[in-house]
This record gives sequence, C-alpha cells and structure tokens, in this order.
Amino acid sequence: MTLNELLLSPLTDFAFMRRALAGCVALSAGCAPIGVLLVLRRMSLMGDALSHAVLPGAAVGFILGGFALPWLAGGGVVAGLLVALLAGLASRFTDLSEDANFAGFYLVALALGVLLVSKWGSNVDLIHLLFGSVLAVDDISLQLVAAISSLTLVWLALNYRGLVLECVDPGYLQAGGKRGTRYHLGFVALTVLNLVAGFQAMGTLMAVGLMMLPAAASRLWADTLPGMILSAWITGLVASLVGLMLSYHLSLPSGPAIVLSAGLVYLLSLIIAPHGWHGRWRARRHKEN
Repeated sequence: MTLNELLLSPLTDFAFMRRALAGCVALSAGCAPIGVLLVLRRMSLMGDALSHAVLPGAAVGFILGGFALPWLAGGGVVAGLLVALLAGLASRFTDLSEDANFAGFYLVALALGVLLVSKWGSNVDLIHLLFGSVLAVDDISLQLVAAISSLTLVWLALNYRGLVLECVDPGYLQAGGKRGTRYHLGFVALTVLNLVAGFQAMGTLMAVGLMMLPAAASRLWADTLPGMILSAWITGLVASLVGLMLSYHLSLPSGPAIVLSAGLVYLLSLIIAPHGWHGRWRARRHKEN
C-alpha cells in the first residue's frame, strides 16, 4: 500500500475525513496549552472531572432538543461551569481539598447523566454521548470547535503573563496587590469550553484524552512552557492523523483510536524522552562516571 493510499486518498476522496481532520487540528490547538497548564498546576484530574461533569448538561440538552448542537453544547457548558463552581465553593467552606470535591461532584454528575440518557433515550444515544464520533462532525460543530480554539488562544495571549505567575507563585500576585482569582476562573471556564468542543467530536469519556495525553508527553520532552505547548500541539496533530487513518483503514471507532495513538506517544515518551526513563538513566550514569 502506497503513501497516497494510506494518507492522501481518504482525505481527498471523502469530505467527512477532511472535516474530521480539520476539527482535530482546531481541537489540538486549543487543548494543547490548556492541558500543559493543567499538568504544570497539578490539576490533571480536574480536566477528567470536568469532562464527566459535562454529561448531565448534555443529557438534559439531548432530552429537550435531541442531538441539536445548541442544546448539547449549551447544556454541557452550564453543567461543567456549575460543577466547577460547586467544587470551588465546597473546598472554600469545608475542610475537603478542591480535588476531592471535584472527584465527588464529577461522580455524581456522571451517574446523573447516564441515568437521564438511559431513562429518556436509548443505548445508542448513550454510546454517542459517551464516545462521540469525530467522523460525524458537521460544519456547525466544526465552526464551534474553531471558535472555541480561537477564543482560547486569544485569551491565553492576553493573559499569559498573569496566568503563568498565578500558576507558579500565587503569593507573588497577592503581594503585588493583584488577585489571581480572575486568572483561575478564566482558566477553568476555558477548560470547560474546550472539553465541550472535544465532546462534540469524541464524547465525554474521550474528550479529555486529546487534552491531557499530549500535554503529559510534552512534559517529558521540553524544558520551557512554549516548548511544552508546541510539543503537545504536534503530538495532538500526529495522534489525530494516525488515529483517523487507523479508524478508516481498520474500521475502528475514531475517538478511541485517536486517544490510543496519543497514549502510545505518551508511553514511548516515558521510555525514550530526555526526562523519561532513558534520560534519567543516562544522567545517573554520567553522574557516577
């Protein structure tokens, strides 16, 4: 099989493959910096929690408007922001940490979402909401993903310095008379929006995969924040292309194929990356000699 048959032919022959690839490119652009910042802030599990928190809102939107995009996206955004708000308030007024509250609320949200879809929908509807289908992305969904990614990049560019300071040393902002709350809330809102964008293509269970796996792998390759973001974006693009081609040629579900491709890059990075096992082994040998 030639390179043209492997890569170019599916993209030139089928519009749905071109839309799927364009959606993954836009999704990777928005998810890469969000995922990297979640890793650096040690909030990786928050991304997973918020991806599940989107489900009950999407389920309510499905009950009211079917698979219409405004209902699904609107319900997902409201549910994700509500869970983030409740988890933040609970951690502020109780002795439980924020990650524990996120875990509690996301489990409740996931169970509620599954219950709602099972009660008023079918097993096919539930599978579609949980796992999505990037090959079924239409023009409206593609525009939504592109708009959210553009908004993410613009907001990060305007608030980059303050967000990094709030990430590295929140006390510095407070000592300078500036509060980091707006950076944190804005960042959480962008995380929810990007998960909703990913949900349109990959469902609630797979959406966080394209956000966190490339970011985790990039941490093993790069030493600077820009380098990590660029590495995560490239990893997301490669994983998306490989996953789509595997899905096309082997008749695999597209979302899991993309996430598993990103997972393979992550596992290889654990072994061969400069900050992975091999890099640390070489550094230890060099130190001993």
